[in-house]
Amino acid sequence: MPEAYRLVFARSALRELRQLPREDLRRIVKRIERLRSEPRPSGSQKLAGTDLYRIRQGDYRVLYALDAQNRLVAIIKVGPRREVYR
Repeated sequence: MPEAYRLVFARSALRELRQLPREDLRRIVKRIERLRSEPRPSGSQKLAGTDLYRIRQGDYRVLYALDAQNRLVAIIKVGPRREVYR
C-alpha cells in the first residue's frame, strides 16, 4: 500500500473552514481527509493556467496544490463556488 500524503493548510484556508456551518464543515473535512490516500479522486480537476486542483463538496470548492514528489497536499482555499475562484 502506498504511503499516505501529508496534508498542510494555508492559514487563510483554516480561517475559511472555521467560518463554515458545522454540517458543511464535517462533510468538507471528511472529503479533504480522503485526499491523503487519493490526491486525484474522481471528480477532481486541474485548473487551467495554474498548478492547482479542485474538488467539489456540495456548493463548496476546495482548491489545493499537489506535490507528488514530497507526497504533500496543500489546501489553499475553501469556500462557495462563486467566491473561491476570485
